[in-house]
Amino acid sequence: MHFRFLLRLYCAVFLLPIIWRTDLIAQTGSPSEPVRYVGGVTIDPSVHEGRLRWAVGAESIQVMRANRKYGGMGSDSGWTYNHAPNLAYWEGKFYLQYLSNPVDEHIAPGQTLITTSTDGRNWEAPRVLFPPYQPPAGVKIPEGYHSYMMHQRMGFYVAPNGRLLTLAFYGHTEDPFQEGGIGRVVRELYKDGSMGPVYFIRYESHSAWNETNTAYPFYTRSKDTGFVAACESLLENKLMVLQWKDEDDGNDPLYAENRNDDHLSALSYFHRKDGKVVMLWKKSKAALSDDEGATFSVPVKVPTLIMSGGKNWGQKTEDGRYAMCYNPIDNSEYRYPLIVVTSDDGIIFDDMLLVQGEVPPRRFFGRWKDFGPCYTRGIIEGNGNPPGNDMWITYSMNKEDMWVTRVPVPVSYHVPGPVNENFNLLQPGAAITGWNTYSPHWAPVTVADFPGKGNKSLQLTDEDPYDYARAIRVFKEARKTDIQFKVFARQNGHGELSIDVTDRYGNRPVRISFNSKGEIEVMNGSRSVKIEKYKADTWYDLRVSINAELSGSFDLWLNGKKVLSRAALAEAVKSVERLSFRTGPYRNTPARTTPVEEPEPPLLGADEKVKKAVFYIDDVSVR
Repeated sequence: MHFRFLLRLYCAVFLLPIIWRTDLIAQTGSPSEPVRYVGGVTIDPSVHEGRLRWAVGAESIQVMRANRKYGGMGSDSGWTYNHAPNLAYWEGKFYLQYLSNPVDEHIAPGQTLITTSTDGRNWEAPRVLFPPYQPPAGVKIPEGYHSYMMHQRMGFYVAPNGRLLTLAFYGHTEDPFQEGGIGRVVRELYKDGSMGPVYFIRYESHSAWNETNTAYPFYTRSKDTGFVAACESLLENKLMVLQWKDEDDGNDPLYAENRNDDHLSALSYFHRKDGKVVMLWKKSKAALSDDEGATFSVPVKVPTLIMSGGKNWGQKTEDGRYAMCYNPIDNSEYRYPLIVVTSDDGIIFDDMLLVQGEVPPRRFFGRWKDFGPCYTRGIIEGNGNPPGNDMWITYSMNKEDMWVTRVPVPVSYHVPGPVNENFNLLQPGAAITGWNTYSPHWAPVTVADFPGKGNKSLQLTDEDPYDYARAIRVFKEARKTDIQFKVFARQNGHGELSIDVTDRYGNRPVRISFNSKGEIEVMNGSRSVKIEKYKADTWYDLRVSINAELSGSFDLWLNGKKVLSRAALAEAVKSVERLSFRTGPYRNTPARTTPVEEPEPPLLGADEKVKKAVFYIDDVSVR
């Protein structure tokens, strides 16, 4: 009896806790918790960047800038609600399609447009891909609905036979789902840029739509056997077609068998190293599949993923690791910032870093046009692999403009050693290695052959009345550092170049400006100091020596002359780690208190360029 008592006591004290802890560990990566974010870092919602570190080298490029006054297919649709982009890479080109309505979400008319690019930086003028729906003669809108719209979560499919299909979904306003839907359409994209005819590939299963009462023929009518084969291979691909579930919502046997959650939206997925498929949806939901999407586990809300109505994009990256991109805030109206977390195994994710920290003003009001980078999507498995080791993602900004961001892989916030850059080895129009850039259509960032082809520099141009060009250089975090760079302005009567040295949280202890009055202005604590007037077409050599210890101070030299000694930091910081150049003042509006649904007129002059300002940066060193 004594031996049995001791054995039981040993098991209770030592073995049961081990068994219990093993069970806890086993849950992560299982159907009860498919993924977990363990970083512990969360965002500060009071600032656009969230006080996060940057994913070094992320390059953000505006694909399309909405313009209502001069709208037209030579530049854009002229419609100012633009949203839900999808991305593919095929035969040497990026393909991006997106929804477009005149003003508001879910208000007709609606169409889908497409644009392409060979490098992800220069995009052709958008073209109409699926026009506003026109029903056959005599077909009436069902009772309770108003007109027609488009809605889709999936845009592309590269078939095993090499064909590229593009798809969209027609439905009724204001609710295109279930009984409000009509069906999914498909057409082929050809390498020469032309497009095949539009067909229906699937009708909404909740309603009696078919070939007799819809505007386009069924895909089996096509005489192109290769196109038909591509469509049929798509219909057999359970994972691909599960992206359609948003609109149909379950009555169609085409989808996975165990439909036990009616609120799954915007599927993305990737394969883990063990072959399991990790499935991710909006609102922090996730599941696992062992059979390529034919069935999957009961979707669960992952408690460590904070998100709302924005999409969660997940993928395997070129280095064999995994990434998720999403808006880490439980509020659908304020979808910023856009972040990335990464993982070795597709289960445990860490290191929350900034991918897009800008939120420009929303120029045109519209219903449900939420602030920030919305509905992030990348290139889904099988839909192409661009050259290089980069992750490419797309999103709509304020549900108004289309953007892409190239994130270098491996994803990292760390920069070792000193910085010494003269840009001479970089090519104009190509990636600017090591720099985080924000490049709107009317405010591009690029490398320029200036002063000459053998002596290049970083060029920031700005003609945008409400946005700016920005370039950020992350360097090794330090309490003391010495920074040197040259600035050249093409003008001194307009335009602005704001130069900030920041800490890891985005606090700006050193603030220097080449302002629109032609003055070099510096903040000494809370006081603005005018250093001197600057001349156009003249290089200025600046050196900043920063000491963040104790109360913190900095010295400033201009063209070799010391102009400030022991100037007070504008904000107290423990260290610094990045240098920012921006062709406009710091902004933090819209804020979380800015009304989203309160109607307002378009911003004054939103469709007109302002007088061009050009700045060059060269010979950047940090030590």
